[in-house]
Amino acid sequence: MFKYIALFAFVAVAQASTNVHTCRVFSGALPTATTIEGCRNPPCDLPQGRNAIIHMTFNAPRNINSMRTLATAFLGNVAVPYPLGNNEVTCNFITNTRCPVNRGQLIHYTLRMFIERSFPVGTSTTVEFRIVDQQNSAVVCVRVPIRITASRELDYVPQVDENSQIDENVQIDENAY
Repeated sequence: MFKYIALFAFVAVAQASTNVHTCRVFSGALPTATTIEGCRNPPCDLPQGRNAIIHMTFNAPRNINSMRTLATAFLGNVAVPYPLGNNEVTCNFITNTRCPVNRGQLIHYTLRMFIERSFPVGTSTTVEFRIVDQQNSAVVCVRVPIRITASRELDYVPQVDENSQIDENVQIDENAY
């Protein structure tokens, strides 16, 4: 029974994987699996004001004490590093184990990268996401085309008509916010 559950889980992950490419500028092997939520075939649409969520599964190529995630966008031939802030600390976002990790150890990692509202809608570029160890040696690297889209925050817009009334007796608990 366990064998079938494991097979089902493997197939589900494989079907959800995003088609990413080997990095061209930076070094590092492709992860075993990479999934960018909401994207199977690039370019991946990344809405302004939201987190792009990227899941990677890989085996540690050697014993590693700590890791950092770096993102670089390519605008033409210009490499533009994208600061990830606290999300740069890879070890804080490993979901199945902790650092340090041993050679060959399976690692499940999730990166959340905020897409700034200042990025112009329609911008298309390629980004290389790489993980390096404490000595800046490559662990893994993926290359993926992306496109900035408008935020979809207001999927529902309330409609107000002339018959709508405001209830002035409503009490608001300001401590709840």
